[in-house]
Formats: sequence, structure tokens, C-alpha cells
Amino acid sequence: MIFVAIIEDDDDIRRGLAVLLDGTPGFRCCGAYRDCESASENIARQQPDVLLLDIELPGISGVEGIPGFKTILPEADIIMLTVHEEDELVFSALCAGASGYLLKTTPPHKLLKAIAEVSDGGAPMSAHIARKVIHSFRKPSTAGTLTPREHEILALLCRGESYKMIAGDLGISQGTVHCHIKNIYKKLQVNSNAQAVAKALRNKLV
Repeated sequence: MIFVAIIEDDDDIRRGLAVLLDGTPGFRCCGAYRDCESASENIARQQPDVLLLDIELPGISGVEGIPGFKTILPEADIIMLTVHEEDELVFSALCAGASGYLLKTTPPHKLLKAIAEVSDGGAPMSAHIARKVIHSFRKPSTAGTLTPREHEILALLCRGESYKMIAGDLGISQGTVHCHIKNIYKKLQVNSNAQAVAKALRNKLV
């Protein structure tokens, strides 16, 4: 069971997401809030695995709220669910600690798939956002310390693939993928998949 909390100020969207989660086997909405402030007061008791977090919220914005939620729930993954797709907002959210970035137009079945993927170590992004990521890779690499295999794995991480998916794509074990990713973290001086993806996007590392 994946427990999900929703932070969304649009009442209809918030209720719709809660109904979707509670009506799908393997998912449960454990909390629904209209702003970061009310969520911060109660969310620690609910211990969600995943937060669906809007960017434009009354009071504290979604991006501004990420560090606080990561402090309260260090093991939880955060997926930004928004109408915005500007590069800087994507980078800011990922750098702040978000694990994925989806547009609100994402179909329900793809949203559920993304929640499952982020729980499995992936970094899901909407197709249009993913195209922006791919476009950002066209500039020459500046990460000379990464090996070709590490470049390959970092690119797959940026496309939202989990360790299991990367292992299958490259024909290697998940343990080998984990070892490569630990080396990537060390070389990039980051501590999570989301930070590695954010650094790759911002600095054109792949």
C-alpha cells in the first residue's frame, strides 16, 4: 500500500485526486490539504510515502514548502503536480528536493504509475517536461569525471527510470546500478536521485 498526501488549493482537483487514490487498489489518500501551513501541522502523524504538491498555493508556495516537508518526512518522495513547465521552476523544485514533476493534465492512470515509480526510486516527469530534459542534453558535457557508464545511468535517471528499469535496459544487476549511482552521488556531491537529476539538468551533465 502506498500512502499519499495531497496539497492542492483547488477543491475539485484535491477531492478528485483523493477519490482516485482511495478507489485504486494499492493506493490510499492519507491526507488532503489546501496549503502548506495546514499540511505542516498534521502531516507528520500520517506519515505518507508520497506527497502530491502543487506549486502555486496561498501563503507558502509549493517550492518554498519542499524543504520543510523533507525535514518533517525525510523518507517521503515529493511529486510536483502543476500547470507550470518553465525550466527554472522544474530546476528549483528538483533542487529543493522534489522527486518528480508532473503536469495537472497528466491522465489518472499515468499519475498512478508515476506515484508507483517514485516509490521504486524513479523520478517521473510529464512527457513535455521530459522533452525539455532531453533538449537540455544537447549541449556538450562538462562532467569529465563521470565514466561512460555513469553518464548512461545518469541519463536514464533523468528520464525517470527506477533502478530496476535501468538494470533491465542495460542488462546489469540492480546491485551494480546501485554501486554506479553511489559513485555518481560522490562525484556530483549530491545525496539523492532528485539532486543528481537537478544537477544534471542545471549543468548540462549528460
